[in-house]
Amino acid sequence: ITLGERNVAVFDSPGKGRGLKATKEFWAGDVIFSEASISAVVFDSLTERICHSCFRRQDKLQRCGQCKFAHYCDRTCQRAGWAEHKQECSAIKAYGSVPNENIRLVARIMWRVDKDGSLLSDTQLTTLEELEDHIADMQEDELKEFKVDIHNFLDYWPRTSKQHTIDDISHVFGVINCNGFTVSDQRGLQAVGVGLFPNLCLVNHDCWPNCTVILNHGKIELRSLGKIAEGEELTVSYVDYMNLSEERQRLLKTQYFFDCTCEHCKNRIKDDIKLGGKVEDGVKPSEEQVKEATDYCFQMLEKMDQARLKGDYHEVVKICRDAIEKTEPILADTHIYLLRMWSTMSEVQAYLQYFDEAAEYARKMVDGYMKLYHSNNAALGMAAMRAGVTHWQAGQIEVGHGMICKAYAILMVTHGPTHPITKDLEAMRMQTEMELRMFKQNEYVYHSMREAALKNKPMTMMHEPKSMEEGIKNLFHRRK
Repeated sequence: ITLGERNVAVFDSPGKGRGLKATKEFWAGDVIFSEASISAVVFDSLTERICHSCFRRQDKLQRCGQCKFAHYCDRTCQRAGWAEHKQECSAIKAYGSVPNENIRLVARIMWRVDKDGSLLSDTQLTTLEELEDHIADMQEDELKEFKVDIHNFLDYWPRTSKQHTIDDISHVFGVINCNGFTVSDQRGLQAVGVGLFPNLCLVNHDCWPNCTVILNHGKIELRSLGKIAEGEELTVSYVDYMNLSEERQRLLKTQYFFDCTCEHCKNRIKDDIKLGGKVEDGVKPSEEQVKEATDYCFQMLEKMDQARLKGDYHEVVKICRDAIEKTEPILADTHIYLLRMWSTMSEVQAYLQYFDEAAEYARKMVDGYMKLYHSNNAALGMAAMRAGVTHWQAGQIEVGHGMICKAYAILMVTHGPTHPITKDLEAMRMQTEMELRMFKQNEYVYHSMREAALKNKPMTMMHEPKSMEEGIKNLFHRRK
């Protein structure tokens, strides 16, 4: 909701409650609005490894001398975060321990609203009171946890702060439970915290949306994925499209309390190829064979995840290789379980420095993703980037450069030119372009130079493999 011109308007979306619509035409990559959070906190598990002010990952952080809890890059970050941390600081000292991330976020939001009122900027389209809390829809076990949080909040909230009713406090807990948005580190590669962005809360879900959300330099941006007509509703996806429609609907129901009726769910679009059999020369396997291979692949995925958690990567490779050998002849190249096998195999083999094999599987993964995802999906862009790097590491410069160019085109839309990852990608693109020119002039010289360069320093792009679920998937924060 950039000032000067309102790009969006609040309206009643049929069957969905309030939503946002475009008040003018947009094209791919347009920033429809950007917004800072009312407040955000670092996850409980990362409070000593992430700066509480700028959310960067740092090895050496300085901690607040008063409460010993808050961590910052340096004095600059500490000063920048002081207004938000001041009341939290004395509350933690008085309470004698650190409450969990939900309680910390609710407290910060309420201090902020007490200080500045519930419309914190003239671009904010909704007050906190008007946002949905869905407390009435919660299940028994969820309500239990919820009540424990509220009980602990009441102990934590200082007597010297303004006192609020239980209903008001519960409402804010409910709002962050279904509207909290994950805050990522500076590269956008790891979810590190959760915040509340009121305008973003108004954007409804569609499994095949026309917008995407990205965190860039501390603000979220709502970016258009393609042409959007004036008056059209703006949507983002709360779940990953790689799931079958039934699974997406289940996730949306349990986490966001609504029944998805989008086109893709109603017509089960692409479900058939996500669990399909391989068709070769018009011959395809029987339904029985496909079901058997699907079930087997699923069991192997669970085994693989366990080996991965233990950090036994050679075992992961063994399980993947076995599953791929058995099921690849039967399952379609868009089968979601096979895609997860290929994706894991490429990630782990790259980590173990078997680049040729990693590249082969990365390529299959990207080919499958391209048949399933929207052409400007951020997850597709990230996968193409990873595959491009892997091909580069394997010395397959032409395919590598092509994939990096593909990734760059997507991320220019989903992340925009100023995002740190797009900048990384642009540097890689220039590097691979230069190497490709060398390669075309003289292959022999290129390969011997490359050998020498790799001995000096292999490209450090690969972190230790994480589960896919932790990656770009977890945009929307949930308590589950």
